[in-house]
Amino acid sequence: MNQTKYVFVTGGVSSSLGKGIIAASLAKLLQARGYRTTIQKFDPYINVDPGTLNPYEHGECFVTDDGAETDLDLGHYERFLNVPTSQANNVTTGRVYLSVIEKERRGEFLGKTVQVVPHITNEIKERMQLLGNTGNFDIVITEIGGTVGDIESLPYIESVRQLVWELGESNAIVIHLTLIPYLAAAGELKTKPTQHSVKTLMESGIKADILVCRTEHELSDELRSKLALFCNVKREAVIQSIDASTIYEVPNLMLEEGLDVVALRELNLPPKSIPDLKNWNVFLHRLKNPKHVVNIGLVGKYVELQDSYKSILEAFIHAGAANETKVNIVSVHSEHVDSHNVATKLAGLDGILVAPGFGERGIEGKIETVRYAREKKIPFLGICLGMQMAVIEFARNVAGLKDANSTEMNRGTAFPVIDLMEEQKTITEKGGTMRLGAWKCELKENSLAAKIYKTTAISERHRHRYEFNGDYQEVLQQHGLVTSGVNPDTNLVEIIELPEHPFFIGVQYHPEYKSTVSNPHPLFVAFVEATVKAKQK
Repeated sequence: MNQTKYVFVTGGVSSSLGKGIIAASLAKLLQARGYRTTIQKFDPYINVDPGTLNPYEHGECFVTDDGAETDLDLGHYERFLNVPTSQANNVTTGRVYLSVIEKERRGEFLGKTVQVVPHITNEIKERMQLLGNTGNFDIVITEIGGTVGDIESLPYIESVRQLVWELGESNAIVIHLTLIPYLAAAGELKTKPTQHSVKTLMESGIKADILVCRTEHELSDELRSKLALFCNVKREAVIQSIDASTIYEVPNLMLEEGLDVVALRELNLPPKSIPDLKNWNVFLHRLKNPKHVVNIGLVGKYVELQDSYKSILEAFIHAGAANETKVNIVSVHSEHVDSHNVATKLAGLDGILVAPGFGERGIEGKIETVRYAREKKIPFLGICLGMQMAVIEFARNVAGLKDANSTEMNRGTAFPVIDLMEEQKTITEKGGTMRLGAWKCELKENSLAAKIYKTTAISERHRHRYEFNGDYQEVLQQHGLVTSGVNPDTNLVEIIELPEHPFFIGVQYHPEYKSTVSNPHPLFVAFVEATVKAKQK
């Protein structure tokens, strides 16, 4: 069996430089050359997972098939590589310490004093090699969250140092992503912050093998030579990463810069073939040359921060390209919508998506939005909480259950059309206790859902505590609501639709998590198509 090779991606100078996109782009290129590649992310925060984090803090929480609540970068990994990730692909300091403390409580350390080195670092190293040890991958790319020099990332940096040493020459390399700021007053790019960052890395015993420089302006030859000399890397290992109009351009930019070639050379691997990016570039071409334009309202309560709905925004990019359509997302804050202003707030929209979320803030606005979409025959897609709002709206305004609600918003509602799942009623801990991960769903023959999916058996990812209350299924159906998707094992309603409407569908799961460049999600593709038709009418 061949030795698995490891690539570690660290960041310096500033956070949010796009380590995840660089890691995903490199993985895409290596994959396109025929190497079996995966990416994992190690996050230095102490939350056990991002499941309890407010989206304003950390962006959306991404969910894998096996039910792990993970960092949104795993979404990029899946969208770029079209390979599902798992619990093993995302590890936090909280999870590492929890595991070590549990071992100590079980007496596994034989009475030793438990310390950061070696116990925490050993745990990190073990987890860094989990995917590599499966034998399923030739190359494992590990993104280290945070910025070099932070107190909290020190144990990770030390673990990387030890692993690079243990794995030996050309079995592990370090890519350091840094910022080359442009000083407008001086009219020039500055390398000093990068030099300091590389020096900080070296103080921890790690030499960067490749330098990826985020910049707004082209790096001159002179500047690259200077960086190579003072950062102690080869001249061809100074890679420019300039701002792109879309993240999906980055693999091509990295190909031009030779990032994959340099990485393979450092890992002592043959370049194999020229990367096959044909399908990727077809997607890019369609993305950049749309034939139609539609405006879709994204109605939610976290709309100020783009990353809160990252997977939904990306799913629209994939579905837009599939329809050769530019999708303009119009953010609508659900707290600012009411029955008096709904028509002005939603004017000019070709489609409406009511977003997922938790808690009661902004939900009456979402219900008003659904009513407007239903009555005005505007294409509608409701996801998770959005589907639940559609059920409540229908119950109140069509089925005559006047104060219908979800027990999440009103415990004493007379008509709890949305209620806590049975197995959730005894739960007191919040983290990792929802219905999570991939669940099966069976679709009604000839329903809109079955037409969209072109099959009657699907599997989709969940993240929720509340659900459609089966006690109300009959009365709502009598008034015209179709429950077109049901979980075969639990009989829970997963999909609702209105056949009298041009396009009205709500799903309890999160389709956006499964949309990738090479497999745009059918629900989003159909929704965008419906908005194009509606606009043409």
